[in-house]
Amino acid sequence: MMEVMIVDDEPVARRSVRECCEREPDLKVVGEFGDPSAALQAIRLQPPQLLFLDIQMDSMSGLALARALDPLSLPLIVFVTAYDQYALEAFEVSAVDYLLKPFDDARFKATLARVRRRHQAHGSLDRRSALEALLEQLERGARARADAQPRVLAEAGSRMHMLDVSQVEVVEADRNYVRLTIGRETFHARSTLQQAERTFQAQPMLRISRSCLVNMSHVREVSRTPRGDFILVVAGGTTITSSEGFREPVRQYLERLKLAPA
Repeated sequence: MMEVMIVDDEPVARRSVRECCEREPDLKVVGEFGDPSAALQAIRLQPPQLLFLDIQMDSMSGLALARALDPLSLPLIVFVTAYDQYALEAFEVSAVDYLLKPFDDARFKATLARVRRRHQAHGSLDRRSALEALLEQLERGARARADAQPRVLAEAGSRMHMLDVSQVEVVEADRNYVRLTIGRETFHARSTLQQAERTFQAQPMLRISRSCLVNMSHVREVSRTPRGDFILVVAGGTTITSSEGFREPVRQYLERLKLAPA
């Protein structure tokens, strides 16, 4: 019997995976999470043998969650993805499985057959090596795609402007648009925040709330509110505050920037 956890911020997607698992006599779903941070804590406390993990989630990507797992107790991972063909090619040549949304019973069973074979054949260190190779290839592909689009078209007043993506300091959701901040100027582009996040993948963008991305290369000051949320000031003077649900990803990012003690 393999213990299974499911991590996806879309309830319908979680239900689809859970229902497929429940039809398999050797699978037992022991956890189901819409919040990646809560999932990470649960996995560290009691690692499952099999993890179904969505890649595109708002507060923390599935790739970031996978990197944070303990290599000595790494579960078998099946990434649930709507990625493009480049990424699918990376999965096909790796030792890590994926399910392409939307999937059917036949695809689920084919994936599960490979998972069962790997469960018998490989240890956690082999899984870690395969996972690291896959993550590096996916991230290289993301950077290559973003580099191919170094500028975006946005509007200010009645005029259109070509913006260098590396100069954008803050991206905020604004109904059917995103608001882009460069210094004291703001621009609008018709896009969802998730689409903008993909466009800016080559930049060190950090989501600090459900509606805001910050280019961390432009952050000049960091402080905290009495509640513990982070206040970020970017080069142009704009101040933004993280929300409670995104406090931990921001803290983890800032921790990685600290100098190691001598």
